[in-house]
Amino acid sequence: MRKRPKVIIIGGGASGLMASIAAQINGAQVVILERMNRVGKKILATGNGRCNLSNVNLDINNYHSSYIKFVNGIINRFTVEQTLDFFNQMGIEYKVEDKGKVYPLTEQASSVLDVLRYEIKRLGIEEVCEAEVVKIKNDKSKKYDKFTLYLKDGRTMSGDKVILATGGKSSPNLGSNGSGYQLVIPFGHKLIEPFPALVQLNLEGWFLKRIKGVKFNGKASILENNKNLQTEYGEILFTDYGISGPPILQLSRKCGELLQKKNSNPYISLDLYPDFTKEELKTRIISRFYYHPEKTVELGFVGMINKRLIAVILKEAGLNNLNETCKNIKDREIDNIINILKNWKIPVKGSRSWMNSQVTAGGICLKDINPATMESKLLPGLFFAGEVVDVDGDCGGFNLQWAWSSGYIAGESAAKSDI
Repeated sequence: MRKRPKVIIIGGGASGLMASIAAQINGAQVVILERMNRVGKKILATGNGRCNLSNVNLDINNYHSSYIKFVNGIINRFTVEQTLDFFNQMGIEYKVEDKGKVYPLTEQASSVLDVLRYEIKRLGIEEVCEAEVVKIKNDKSKKYDKFTLYLKDGRTMSGDKVILATGGKSSPNLGSNGSGYQLVIPFGHKLIEPFPALVQLNLEGWFLKRIKGVKFNGKASILENNKNLQTEYGEILFTDYGISGPPILQLSRKCGELLQKKNSNPYISLDLYPDFTKEELKTRIISRFYYHPEKTVELGFVGMINKRLIAVILKEAGLNNLNETCKNIKDREIDNIINILKNWKIPVKGSRSWMNSQVTAGGICLKDINPATMESKLLPGLFFAGEVVDVDGDCGGFNLQWAWSSGYIAGESAAKSDI
């Protein structure tokens, strides 16, 4: 009779919890080791506390990895539809919002965590919190209990299979601090250097503190050597360190790639008036100046440009005398102002820290992992799930879907594979 395998899951986040349920219902005896004082803390923070469960418009183009075919295989084996059925059967009613984003009907991330924890308890899965794994040892001579896990407090735990679901480095206060990488590098697994993604950007600009808090709906692009690499639309926010908002978070992944390269100097291009052409803006400005020639140029833009932006934009356009009257503004100066309004180029000097990022780009290289099972090719019995590997997605539920899909496949495979 086949022995019931003991599967130890390192990490009690989204992928680890999903892996635990998948392994248990497929015949394994499961233990979850979580270094924090409770599981699922990062789930509670997703979707601004609403938990963006998934996205019905999921596409492989929403993911980033050095081995993208791998990703496609996993998300097609445990699909969005299967994920939503899984949660619906556990009691989560859901709704689909703009751009295909899926949220629980309660709009509470706690609902998602509650049903996951209930299922774990119902199935008899063991949770061990405040259990930080510092080393994995493998004894290939053993058929059973061939993995020994050493905890920071001196405890040890043995099992037949191990699933590494420790997350990346983003939001270390919620449990993922990058420590999982070092557990498997000794076995030959390579690390694609991680960097923060879905994160605010630090800009270079004398004006940042002056316009902190200014919001606008516009267009933002990432450029390198005058080549536009990506463009996003939406609400953009200036901060004292740089810039934020959904479009900026979407651009941050591409920007992070550039910042990893030597001698790369990326910059943001902002279009504050994406619904107007340069010609249309010029017509409006000339009309304003014509009807109020006696106004100062600064006052002449009140009612058209955010008041806190006017002086900054004029100076960026090369107009240092803000008291100059509208009638004395030259045509080329108007063109310079329009160029700032439509193509304001600001150098990027970096991104915010891991604490501010929503997801980790990079991670354990996928080439040494079986794309059908999430099992290590270098160490049989070791499986991977979630953000610890070199996969990250765009904003909109794609990262949680990767956690659910990779977690389910890893758990199912670990339970079914031979000891």
